[in-house]
Amino acid sequence: MVRLVVAATVPLSPDEAYYFVWSRALAAGYLDHPPMVALWIRAGTLLTGDGALGVRLLAPLSAALGSWLLWDAGDRLLPRPGERFGTGLIAAALLNATLLLGVGAVTMTPDTPLLFFWICTLWALARLCAARLPALRQLPPWLEGARRSTVPASRRTTSGQGGWWLLVGLSAGLAFDSKYTAAFLVLGILLWLLLVRPRWLARPGPWAGLVVGLAVVAPVLWWNAAHGWASLAKQGGRIDARTDAWHPARAAQFLGELIGSQLGLVTPLVFVLCVAGLGHAWRRLWWEREPRWTLLVALSLPAAAVFIEHAFADRVQGNWPAIIYPTAAIAAAGLQAPGWRRLFAPAMLLGFAITVVVYLQAALAALPVPSRFDPLALQLADWPGLAARIDAAGKRIGAGFVAADQYGVASELAYRLPDTLKVVGIEPRWRMFNLPPARLAGQVGILVRSVRRGPFSDAGPWPARELLGVATRESDGKPVETYLLYRVLGGEAPPEATVLPRR
Repeated sequence: MVRLVVAATVPLSPDEAYYFVWSRALAAGYLDHPPMVALWIRAGTLLTGDGALGVRLLAPLSAALGSWLLWDAGDRLLPRPGERFGTGLIAAALLNATLLLGVGAVTMTPDTPLLFFWICTLWALARLCAARLPALRQLPPWLEGARRSTVPASRRTTSGQGGWWLLVGLSAGLAFDSKYTAAFLVLGILLWLLLVRPRWLARPGPWAGLVVGLAVVAPVLWWNAAHGWASLAKQGGRIDARTDAWHPARAAQFLGELIGSQLGLVTPLVFVLCVAGLGHAWRRLWWEREPRWTLLVALSLPAAAVFIEHAFADRVQGNWPAIIYPTAAIAAAGLQAPGWRRLFAPAMLLGFAITVVVYLQAALAALPVPSRFDPLALQLADWPGLAARIDAAGKRIGAGFVAADQYGVASELAYRLPDTLKVVGIEPRWRMFNLPPARLAGQVGILVRSVRRGPFSDAGPWPARELLGVATRESDGKPVETYLLYRVLGGEAPPEATVLPRR
């Protein structure tokens, strides 16, 4: 409930406004990511309207359901009968105490559905790992009785059960439809099978799951093929660019930034517990090849190794390793040494306290942080005020459109400006959207450009252009960012100039 309130209160970030535009131009793919975030926003806005809550509705709901699935997966993978707090409950609490999930549960980005479907896949794999199919304690008694009656006692084992493999494939495919880093799921599952269950590869279950997964991701692959593999090339290009710009001398800086970002986003004590849990899981794999601990390793360490390797050459964004932490939280909850277990409660309290502070700062700007040092203000502050100032300038000159060459600025203005003003995006990315081309010849408009990017160096598609003034976004009466406003006369618009959809 707290997350629903925060989701409805905090203004949309530029990226969220950008994904809102996606939801008004649904497609099987986009330049930046697969389409799942757009589908989730479209579903939320159909239910509760186009406000911030509608855009983010499925974020807190999926975090709640995902937490329950993680709870059940933890109890199945590492059961602790007789203990007051089982592995699953501790794992779910640790993950919810991270700022990573705390923020992800009140915002809508591709990481939000990715993390949910990743946990769904982990839950289905946990069912496969279990020796038997015990009662799922949270189900109503009548439903549990019906489920038991349909499963003969002789078949209540999960080894290679085809139905669970179909769910694994479906969930993994939907995760890939959310973000391409879900490819680590397929790698992890294959690694786990090769290490502890190679005979399962001779059974139809895993291959049936693979077919289901491929069917789910087929539209995304089709969109990429129809657009010159633009989206996959953009994400894969991070590796190419990193290789061409190898900076071993800066490896210490990049690794330090990676560790620092994880200490902040996962919160310090939870991060330490997760590292310790994965270290213990690795020892169990190395000495025993125990299937359940091996699964935790297979779904975590390959991605961690790739991100660490990436940091030897380039910067790793703090949200990229989010996929590691569902399994890492289970591994942390499975630690039995008294010293580690004494850290559980302080880690949760510290994590939730940090998250509450961030919620208050995002919603109320409760702390007197200078705007230039406040990342939340830089992202969220005063977009409605900027839109109102641009609208007033447009009325003074009789503007028929507003154009911007930054996708975030264009998306925020499309979300907030009145319908009387067309909003035009003029970045190359917009040509991949199924949006109407901008026909601006002879029209007077306003061109918006951030001062940080400097003045325009060429005339572009504007036969006439003159500086009209500046507009700012403000926080506590102080500028956060300043924008140049140009009065322009529209000419022959380039192919990437498109009219963005409105609320």
